[in-house]
Amino acid sequence: MSLLGAVLIAGSIAALAVYYKARAEIGELLDYQLRQMALALRDDTVNGLDVIEPPPYGFDHAIQASSEDGVRLYYSRSRVRLPGNAADGYATMNSAEGPWRLYTLRQRGVSVQVAQPMSVRNGLAARAAWRTMTPFILLVPLLALFVWFAVARGLRPLNAIATAVKARSPALLDPLPHERIPEEIKPVVLALNDLLPRLSRALETQRAFVADAAHELRTPLTALRLQLQLAERAQSDAERALAFETVRQGLHRAAHLVEQLLTLARAEPADACSLPANVEIGALAAETVGEHAMLAESRGVDLGLARRDPDLLIAGDHDALRTLLSNLIDNAVRYIPAGGRIDVSAVRGDTGPVLEVTDTGPGIPVAERERVFDRFYRRVSSDVPGTGLGLAIVRSIAERHGATIQLDEAPGGCGLTVRVTFPAAVNRS
Repeated sequence: MSLLGAVLIAGSIAALAVYYKARAEIGELLDYQLRQMALALRDDTVNGLDVIEPPPYGFDHAIQASSEDGVRLYYSRSRVRLPGNAADGYATMNSAEGPWRLYTLRQRGVSVQVAQPMSVRNGLAARAAWRTMTPFILLVPLLALFVWFAVARGLRPLNAIATAVKARSPALLDPLPHERIPEEIKPVVLALNDLLPRLSRALETQRAFVADAAHELRTPLTALRLQLQLAERAQSDAERALAFETVRQGLHRAAHLVEQLLTLARAEPADACSLPANVEIGALAAETVGEHAMLAESRGVDLGLARRDPDLLIAGDHDALRTLLSNLIDNAVRYIPAGGRIDVSAVRGDTGPVLEVTDTGPGIPVAERERVFDRFYRRVSSDVPGTGLGLAIVRSIAERHGATIQLDEAPGGCGLTVRVTFPAAVNRS
């Protein structure tokens, strides 16, 4: 509608411009006619003051010839008095019959004046302008109709795509049809078709996450309810204290599980463009090792920063990267026996900066090294309490930063090395 209105407005403006231009050109043509008539009379010889009868009906000009002393030598209309003292050239004069357009020519001692009523001139100009403007008046509606038809036809595929998009739902995210669509909107359709599968995977991941979370929370909550019932039925203070201690441990595990779930939800892969700033991972590694020093010492584990290369910058989220490294260190501290060792390194690898955590614990069999990244997966042989979310969080944060994770045996064949390789370092102000 806006395009149609623009066409009508532009057409109307063009028609008015043509109308006034035509009137101006007709006025110039009539002025030229007055001058040519004066030049034609210039060489006529008029002797004496003879009153000539007006020309036949329909002659709309007034002609007057005067001598230098102002004596009229000739005039064509007795009722129209032309000013004999008018300056040479064109002028507009008023008379009893209305305004007139006047041309005065003085040569050889004779003043020749030719005049025409403005009403006649305006009528001629208006009729000529209307005849000139008639094609515009006829063509503008036809042009508007053509534009409306062309736009409606051109938007038909877009309307079809809009209808197809509206038909999509979280349960139905099939690709949009992209055959027989204009080239102008094909990039949009292809981009949507690229987005829909990713959105479907994200929704499926979310549904699986909610289902898994509900399943994992049900067990500790049920256990807490049973422990509270046992505490209420306790026959002695010792039994009651033991029951409440069990409840307290269960609450601690449930709180840890909820905290891990929230961390995992925040760490879901996002667009790399959303990563806020440069992070110096050497300083991050030193900071995180310091935070876990007391925990490692309480478990009898030797935790230290083995190697740190300077100026290891990556584009990332500082808090998320700290969570990644904290989970790796926390897992190593939990599973390594007393007297073991954990070495953390931040080094410059062949393809980019690398964070590496090496421990002397039991390691992970090759067959399970991919499965341990699944949510809530816990090794059957493990008796260490946990939620099964630590490595899932690590993978999610790594994917957000475009990093890769590799699990290998530690040097000497005993223990585990977790290596997180980030893209080549960049410098951003």
